[in-house]
Formats: sequence, structure tokens, C-alpha cells
Amino acid sequence: MNIIFGPINSRRFGKSLGIDLSPTKKQCNFDCLYCELDPAKTVAEYDEVVSVEDVMNALNVVLVEHQDIDALTITANGEPTLYPYLSELMDEINQIKGSIQTLILSNSAKIAEVKVQEALMKFDTVKLSLDCATSRCLKRLDRSHEGITVESIKEGMLEFRAKFSNPLIIEILMVKGINDSVKEIEALNEYLLQLNPTRIDLGTIDRPPAYKVEALSYEELREATLLFDSSLPIYIATRKKVTGKPSAYSKYEILETIKKRPLTQDDIAVLFDDDSKQRLKDMLNKNQLHLENSSGYGFFVINK
Repeated sequence: MNIIFGPINSRRFGKSLGIDLSPTKKQCNFDCLYCELDPAKTVAEYDEVVSVEDVMNALNVVLVEHQDIDALTITANGEPTLYPYLSELMDEINQIKGSIQTLILSNSAKIAEVKVQEALMKFDTVKLSLDCATSRCLKRLDRSHEGITVESIKEGMLEFRAKFSNPLIIEILMVKGINDSVKEIEALNEYLLQLNPTRIDLGTIDRPPAYKVEALSYEELREATLLFDSSLPIYIATRKKVTGKPSAYSKYEILETIKKRPLTQDDIAVLFDDDSKQRLKDMLNKNQLHLENSSGYGFFVINK
């Protein structure tokens, strides 16, 4: 039973350990089309539960071996907020973690529940999925368990955001022909402007999915970001399937591009040719632009 996995070196979080709260099998209240795990019937609760004691014993063994850990990431073969002792586990982890940062990756399905919100308040960073802002999309793409609605997810996120002052990251995974339409993106955009998350990670399929669905290219993801309001801090979380060559941008074009959507250093690496990168550097030196950090990623924005 492999409860702890890693360490993994992450640019954002440094040396990170994963904690799998469902190490024996997939237990999830979603059956997402893009899931890298095999299809499985959705569940409302875990029927196999590892104890807090077992998790902490496994974690303490690894922390003795690796004393330079920067982050602990709570996840699962499924959904970690289905774990019935999440709050108690976080109390135990917070007693021993010291300066280590904690992060959870959740599908948001239970975010409206007070008990879940109370557990999430104990993390340094919370990352919630929001692939869809409409009921039809949620049923098609995330294939949620009975009783889970997109409205309860959206309302729960707003309630949680109002009291959580640490970084809140939203993850959107785009699937071609399902949630990449103008209509679906407009619904997401309208809601995200209300939510005001710390950062939005926009990605697509990069591992073999459970069902036959298609990924977007980097260029398609980039076009999708332009449909969102420019005030939203969107990071394109994949650089796979880049087909275009770097382009030449004048200083005016750099400003206009960043005005539409702040660019990250990874975006610059893909989009800009060498001369354009030098122009960007010159503009930084002249204080026309600055680099703004958002939970581990730097965004180039225009100085006002």
C-alpha cells in the first residue's frame, strides 16, 4: 500500500511529496472522460479507508529519509475530500510540518459542505477543479455522482473563497468539442470574475484518457485564453503539441498582446523569437513591463 509517493521536483513547490488517501483503488464522485485512471463507478463515500495513523506513520518514515521536503500534496486515486478524516489528518500534519507547505488537489464536488470547507481551511494552498460552469457540461465531461450539481459547486466555491485568504488556484481541463466552445468559456468567465481566484491553470489532456476524447493544442489553448477577461490570471499549464514556430513581435505588438492576456515566461519561450525576447527584456529594463508573481508563476504585465 503506497500511501506516500515521490519526492518530485517541482518548479513551483520545490521538492514535493504526494500523499494518496485512496492508495488501494479508485474512489471518486466523478468519472471524468479525460481521467488517466481506468473508468469506475462513481461513489458518494470511500468504502476502503486508510487510517490517519497509517498515513502519519508512512509520512514520518519518509520525512526522516528526506529532510529537505518543501511541499506535501494531498491527492488520491479519486477524490481526496471523500476521505472521512481529512480535517483530523491535517491537524496531525500541521503539528509536524514546520515550514513545509501543504497543497490539496480536489475536484470541488464537495466544496459546498461545511465540513469539507473546514478541512480545506487548514491547507496553505488549495487547488480546485472547475471544468464546467453549466449543468450540461458537468454531466457530459465530469460525469458527476448523483446529487452533485454545478450550482452547488459554484456556490460552495464562493463561500469558501470569502473566508480563505491563502492561495486558491482553479484548474480547468479543456477537452475538444465539450468545454472549449465560446458558450462554455463565457459561462466560466462570468463565474470566475465573481470568484476572483489567485490563479487559473488552463490545461488539456496530456496522459492517455479513460475514454476516447481529444486534447487541444497549445495554440488552441492560447486562443481560448483570449476569450476570458484580461484581468483573470490564466496560466497555460501545458506546452505539449506546440506546432507553430516562434514569431516576431514589435514593441507595440508585445504591449497589445500582453494587454489582451498577461504572458508567462513559458508563453514567451513558445511564442517569441530571439529578437522579440530581447525587445521584451529592453521593455522590462525601461519599466514598461514588470513580472508579477502568482503562486509560483511569473506573469508579464504592463506598468500603469
